[in-house]
Amino acid sequence: MTPLETVREVYRAMRAGDDAGFTALCTDDLVWQQSAGFPGGSTWQGATAVIENVFRANAKRWTGFSFTEEEIFGTSSRVVVLGHYSGTSPATGKAMRAAVAHVYDLREGKICRFRMFADTHPMWEALSA
Repeated sequence: MTPLETVREVYRAMRAGDDAGFTALCTDDLVWQQSAGFPGGSTWQGATAVIENVFRANAKRWTGFSFTEEEIFGTSSRVVVLGHYSGTSPATGKAMRAAVAHVYDLREGKICRFRMFADTHPMWEALSA
């Protein structure tokens, strides 16, 4: 797979809840960095930690949480995806839409590092009563 195809497959696996598929696309030493201001944001090590602390946590924090890709471009070792998050806080009933950039670094065809840069203000507004 090309780097762009790998990243597209990562999104497919995330949306489908295909944990094995996601894990197979990542290196064993995966580093997943979320914006410091992102709800639950942190740096996670390994695919299992990402699945539990990012994907499962977002599904609990938001109803209908999703990422929509608007642009994707890259090189042989880095892919950048621009888009937006959307979802509704079940606690407040407020919806959000937040601009985001994802940066993937690849090594030997697998994701070894993810960095997320997001406008978290709309997220916190939706989470606030």
